[in-house]
Amino acid sequence: MAFKTVAALVAMVCATAMPTTPGSAQTAAPEKTDVSIAVGGRTFMIYLPLSVTEQLGYFKDAGLNVEIQEVNSGTKSAQALVGGSVDATAGAFDHTIQLQAKGQTITAVVLMGRYPGIVLGLGKAAAARYQGPQDLRGMKIGVTAPGSQTNVMVNYIMANAGLKPGDASFIGVGGPASAIAAVKGGQIDALSHADPAITQLELTGELKPIFDTRSTAGTAAVFGGEYPSSVLYLLPSFIAKYPNTTQALVTAIVRGLHWMERASPEEIAKLMPAEYAMGNHDLYVAIIAKSKAMFSPDGRLSREGAQNALKVLSTFDPAVAGAKIDLDATYTNSLVEKASALH
Repeated sequence: MAFKTVAALVAMVCATAMPTTPGSAQTAAPEKTDVSIAVGGRTFMIYLPLSVTEQLGYFKDAGLNVEIQEVNSGTKSAQALVGGSVDATAGAFDHTIQLQAKGQTITAVVLMGRYPGIVLGLGKAAAARYQGPQDLRGMKIGVTAPGSQTNVMVNYIMANAGLKPGDASFIGVGGPASAIAAVKGGQIDALSHADPAITQLELTGELKPIFDTRSTAGTAAVFGGEYPSSVLYLLPSFIAKYPNTTQALVTAIVRGLHWMERASPEEIAKLMPAEYAMGNHDLYVAIIAKSKAMFSPDGRLSREGAQNALKVLSTFDPAVAGAKIDLDATYTNSLVEKASALH
């Protein structure tokens, strides 16, 4: 879908989703109140804004009954959206570019994670012989799922070291618990994953981080600049059919991001269901404190970040490198601007 078409849809959403009363924080009533959102691991730290928004009741405040459906990976969550089994997906911004290269337009409407928050670490045996990225050759590397952003990051690191994706074996390890088990069981040599799994493995000495994108400096060291991570993305057809619903989703998440910006790590941890802490509340608070800078304060996605993502993916993904990608169709900040004016 061309940019002009996507831009026209977004303009229609902004024009349609007007406040019901002057000064009201509520937009026009959603056309569709029951909304399903896929996420590839809701306990992953990078998707925390989605759960925060749900726990605070902000989706309900916006007139929505949101069902968050957990799937095995970010790749599966993208497939769920394209396949029509969910209305929206909380996933990596990368997907908007990769799917467009295959002829499928999806549009990110709000940024949740401004850094990937992914760490590539080595198990004890691999760490002992590691001298540099070229030593990733021949390793069994655990990722959340093949094709996921955890896989993308390793592919880019390897490409910069003169390696190809096929020079290592990538093994899908799923969520935090199974990732930890894979490292402890010696099933993989290295792990590309996110918190809470990474910090837990660090503390036990079973994983040595070598690349860490939980900070601005760490993200720049890996990707050479900004690199947007978790977003909420939808099909343009959904945006066109349900403009008020789309705006309500964005408004709720932006409100959640604003709350997180003000809240302490302890307040955020207390809000979450007990299972998010994986049995260690104090550690969970510490992980949130370490990760808080990853979250977008306002939901806006920068042009520089989008351009850098395209550059990175073009390095090792032939489909992206060979396609004419319209970045203007991959994201919009218009709905976030509207939401920010309301809150």
